[in-house]
Amino acid sequence: MQPQPAFLLHKRPYRETSALVELLTLQHGRVRAVAQGVQRPGSRARSRLQPFAPMHVTWAGEGELKRLRLMEGRGSAALLAGEGLICGLYANELLTRLLPVELPVAETFAYYTAMLEALPRPDGRAASLRRLEVAVLEALDALPRFTDPEGGELDPQGRYDLDHASRAFVTAERGIDGRTLRLLARGGWDEPGLAGPAKAVTRRALAPLLGSRPLRSRELMVQLAGRRTRLRQEL
Repeated sequence: MQPQPAFLLHKRPYRETSALVELLTLQHGRVRAVAQGVQRPGSRARSRLQPFAPMHVTWAGEGELKRLRLMEGRGSAALLAGEGLICGLYANELLTRLLPVELPVAETFAYYTAMLEALPRPDGRAASLRRLEVAVLEALDALPRFTDPEGGELDPQGRYDLDHASRAFVTAERGIDGRTLRLLARGGWDEPGLAGPAKAVTRRALAPLLGSRPLRSRELMVQLAGRRTRLRQEL
């Protein structure tokens, strides 16, 4: 096979010197594989197999679990720290949890790559994460329909909440206003002033797909926010 652009989503030890890895690849989506020997001290492959670092990979095997054959770096890893790092971990966790194995998701791969470029800048994080979440929802055919359950247009003056069963919006006293939802329907996920509603919509849409098991990355973000609050109080 031709080398595939890829990113590491998750890695855990396997047997004595190997690792089980989850990769996001350009043409094959999420790939599960065994990386043999990468846990050995001094392994050159070990230094290449790092989160947020672009790679080229090849693999062998017909089943769901592949065997990595080639791992070559194709650039430097994104320099992430603090909130930026947690956002990157969230993206990796989301893709690992939700993407079916070997579902082609070239658009998701493109938005993931763009997200890594944006995460070092605080002002680029929210929009890049929303675009990635929307790409995942589209790939899973789970993107909300910005209509009422009968397919009618939303009233700009009304307030709505997402109904999981129909993926449409139903009236709700404390929901999001129809004007905002109509802007999001036209692709305004990174419009100024829409960060809060955009996050609320994608989180609501992703909830039934993620199930009841909490995301570890969200817990880390809450812990980070708590530490910063305590620090401000102490100062």
